[in-house]
Amino acid sequence: MSVSKTIVISCAGMGTRLGIGTTKALVDIEGKPLIIRQLELLEDFKDIRVVVGYQMEKVIEVVNSYRKDILFVTNHNYRNTGTGGSFSLGIKHAADMVVALDGDLLVNPEDLRRVLSSDKECVCGAVPYTEDPMYMKTLVQDGKTYGVGFSREEGEYEWTGLAQVKTKKLIPGDRHVCDMMVPLLPLEMELVRTKEIDTMADYENAVMWVRNGYKDM
Repeated sequence: MSVSKTIVISCAGMGTRLGIGTTKALVDIEGKPLIIRQLELLEDFKDIRVVVGYQMEKVIEVVNSYRKDILFVTNHNYRNTGTGGSFSLGIKHAADMVVALDGDLLVNPEDLRRVLSSDKECVCGAVPYTEDPMYMKTLVQDGKTYGVGFSREEGEYEWTGLAQVKTKKLIPGDRHVCDMMVPLLPLEMELVRTKEIDTMADYENAVMWVRNGYKDM
């Protein structure tokens, strides 16, 4: 890795579908808040921004108990914006390359390290597993798989919210990170193993996944 990178973790949302009254970044995953499990995998990176909104004081307190050098960015309009709104705030004055990471996403440590150790631009897809996935349409060319679009109806893989792109190419938006990726497509797709937490069933699956060493039962 030679390119300077900024990691943006978007965790401003309310997580209403989970229904436990807490932001998903703070849900307990085998004795640790989700965001701490993310930060443990990012210990080699210095420029990490956490975008906060709902329950921001609690998120800041938990993150500061683990690391003191995280930059916090506030999304005051978190009730009316998607992950793209938070990501757009986080990329201001970012490094040459920026990594988008949703605050409700657990990534297999091996897969995350593989993505972050590379300097190539990519969007990350997974084998579809959630109840209401955003699919990624793909194209295979010269032995490589490229993400070429997003759809609620069809696609070979599930969009994970994880991407690594050059900062100067991004056009800020307030909807979703995938909408900000569309003008950059096609981008090479990296297949990763992830668990996204939207519902209680997702949460229970994520806990079991971590308990089982990030392997599906």
